[in-house]
Amino acid sequence: MLLAVDLPARGCALCERDRPLTFHHLIPRTLHRKTRFATRHTKAELSVGIDVCRDCHDAVHRFVSEKELGERFHTLEALRRHPEIARFVEWVRTRGGRYRMR
Repeated sequence: MLLAVDLPARGCALCERDRPLTFHHLIPRTLHRKTRFATRHTKAELSVGIDVCRDCHDAVHRFVSEKELGERFHTLEALRRHPEIARFVEWVRTRGGRYRMR
């Protein structure tokens, strides 16, 4: 018998909305072969990611460069603390449907 605490979390890891999810590598795949990252992280660490909605995924890549993602924002907590991402997440939580960033 499954208890509520045994069930996987639903919704986006950032905004928590129940939307279709995409996988976001916490260390971008474009950096995996770079010596700086390959020597500091195991393959398992490089493959870690989070499930986020398309809106939040687009926002992460809009506000933070790939290099910054790999060096400073490679945890969920760090992404949540980023000022622009936090502001976007707070705003997008009030929206019901898909928000298309321009």
